[in-house]
Amino acid sequence: MTVIPTLKTPRLTLRPMRAEDWTGYHRVMTSDRSIYMGGPFSLAGAWGMFCSDHAQWSLFGCGGLMIENTADGECLGQVGINSGPLFPEWELGWLLYPEAEGRGVAYEAATALRTWCRDVRHLTTLVSYIDPENARSARLAERLGATLDANAQRPDPSDLVYRHYG
Repeated sequence: MTVIPTLKTPRLTLRPMRAEDWTGYHRVMTSDRSIYMGGPFSLAGAWGMFCSDHAQWSLFGCGGLMIENTADGECLGQVGINSGPLFPEWELGWLLYPEAEGRGVAYEAATALRTWCRDVRHLTTLVSYIDPENARSARLAERLGATLDANAQRPDPSDLVYRHYG
């Protein structure tokens, strides 16, 4: 079994998922906040995604990490690397809880996980699949230095694909 990493930034701890993370994850995935990911999802659909985010670690050496405020332990969302039959390429994705937005949390977490992918997994490229209506995620991908790749395969033909190098 792959060891799930714990990564630290100056403000954040990116850590393995726990059962108690389900409550916040469920709240977001069954709400309109998940619309750009194909939601809102049913209870079963959200649970399946939660389990998949965890199970990918043992199956593919990647998956979801919860974003925690190191100072107070508050869970702020999730960042992850996805692989497997639903993803044509290694995907860097993020999901923030509403109270975490506008504080640079997603940028800091995605940067740390991308660096881990480069340094530990030796991945030279990642992609982010983004709904064309999700302007905030597109801006974050661009802030991370990713560029649009019109020729990349995508799980949803309407998705934009932002490519991250190194």
